[in-house]
Amino acid sequence: MRAMVFDGESPVLREAEMQDPAPRDGELLINVHACGVCRTDLHVIDGDLKHPKKPLIPGHEIVGTVAALGSGVTGFAMGDRIGVPWLGYTCGHCRFCTHGHENLCDAPRFTGYTIDGGYSTRTIADARYCFHLPEQYCDIEAAPLLCAGLIGYRSLVKAGDSARIGIFGFGAAAHIVAQVAKHQGRTVYAFTRPGDVAAQEFARRLGASWAGGSDECAPEELDAALLFAPVGELVPVALRGLAKGGTVVCGGIHMSDIPSFPYALLWEERRIVSVANLTREDGESFMKIASEHKLAIETTAYPLACANEALADLRNGTLTGAAVLTMI
Repeated sequence: MRAMVFDGESPVLREAEMQDPAPRDGELLINVHACGVCRTDLHVIDGDLKHPKKPLIPGHEIVGTVAALGSGVTGFAMGDRIGVPWLGYTCGHCRFCTHGHENLCDAPRFTGYTIDGGYSTRTIADARYCFHLPEQYCDIEAAPLLCAGLIGYRSLVKAGDSARIGIFGFGAAAHIVAQVAKHQGRTVYAFTRPGDVAAQEFARRLGASWAGGSDECAPEELDAALLFAPVGELVPVALRGLAKGGTVVCGGIHMSDIPSFPYALLWEERRIVSVANLTREDGESFMKIASEHKLAIETTAYPLACANEALADLRNGTLTGAAVLTMI
């Protein structure tokens, strides 16, 4: 199989020919058709997330078809189209797993971080953590659903029944969750880098009632703010725009330091919460929404060998929507 490999030191991936993996009990061998390029991949490659598997095949927004089944696999058959997300394994017996919070498992494994991922033509995954995908999305469209969509959805759930939602950082996750929020009857306000007119037009096209720079104020107070830009300085900015009782949801796995801010910004029962990983229940719930309401998924496709170019474009903020690697 062909793969793009991170050796653990240089942020530049190398292209390699590798032996096909073989599925063990409970695992699937998957012919990869597409794999999304996520900001979390950058955090792994740039050293923000410590202790990755070395060497590592990154990628955790995997779309492919089942090529072989390990013994004991149920729910999947040869040729099924499936998706593989970030959460690749949980222990099942820690206090978090046994109380419905497997996203906080004490001994998890993560696709494209501690398990080889989808920047390759073939991969292995634990069948229990894979999803069937809505048929109306092609492979390239389906890939961003598996992290950008799922983490965006979990962030929106953390916002509760908030009617007025501010979204900071209008990239892969934001452009999906904005459509879900709009579908649910909420009002969406999009905050982009100051002066990024293209991103603001993109947000309005996908249903935002207002779009402006993060140095501007929305036309009304927000009930919740979802932060997808990994910029800690945006936390107090978002707090300033919240109504009483509002929530700031930090949707990224890594963020720069949050600066100090006056307690008055937090008072009146405002809250700051983070989102960690996902649960399989999140996946099932979100895929149901995506199946019932066709989401417009904006992508830029790159051949597998151009993974470094895709990562650079994401790092430099030149993408609209999501980057996706294609294998066939």
